[in-house]
Amino acid sequence: MYLIGIDVGTTAVKAVLVSEQGDITAQASSSYPITSVKTNWFEQDPEDWWRATVICMRSMLASSGIPSSDVGGIGLSGQYHGLVIVDKNLKALRPCIMWNDQRTAKQSAEIIGKVGKERLLRIAGTPGAPYFTACKLYWVKENEPQIYENIYKLMLPKDYVRMKLTGEIVTDVTDASGTLFLDVGARKWSDEMLHHIEVDRSILPGLVESPEVSGTVTGRAAGETGLPAGCPVAGGGGDQACAAIGNGIVEEGSAAYSIGTSGVI
Repeated sequence: MYLIGIDVGTTAVKAVLVSEQGDITAQASSSYPITSVKTNWFEQDPEDWWRATVICMRSMLASSGIPSSDVGGIGLSGQYHGLVIVDKNLKALRPCIMWNDQRTAKQSAEIIGKVGKERLLRIAGTPGAPYFTACKLYWVKENEPQIYENIYKLMLPKDYVRMKLTGEIVTDVTDASGTLFLDVGARKWSDEMLHHIEVDRSILPGLVESPEVSGTVTGRAAGETGLPAGCPVAGGGGDQACAAIGNGIVEEGSAAYSIGTSGVI
């Protein structure tokens, strides 16, 4: 059996096909653009992530020579904090507002003012900053009300790819921890944060732990990607959480410093 990892990064989807023993059998990547219509505004088309995923899946399966039926599971990772909102037809209502977008300074200050830094730290594990997903949603509410009114679900970037693969709208607790909506200690959506930001709980995705099965590849997605229908897709995680585990940062006293599109300790 083989396993596939898919990372929805800032500039490209990167994928790897590995054996159960962890040996790399094939790799692929496919890039996409970032749009900046104003200074410090950064957006991406979610469909670009899906197109890149399809390219990577077909490329890896072809180069490896293994039958798709030998793929036994898929894991997802991706860029944190991006706001992806879809309507009832599961179509993106606007481009994703990316993690590095800085338009939300006003909304961030308002959220911190409503909740308080100390209380926000206790609930969300952070004193707050403009790049969190809740700030981006608040910006849409204040600046694009006609779009906000049509929101069916909110998700993170890797979860859009999950939706295209499985039909399920789910996120994992690591990605959820970068939204400000998660009660990190309780590992569930925070009623208090939803109240302060005046957000309807129904638009939030389902929550799973990273190793949990979040759905299976649909027949339609199998036809597009070459993956086997019914293949389980794990909850996965935010890119830095996954990278930390991959680097063995799993106990007190160890640390890693990542110098990529962002710098993270």
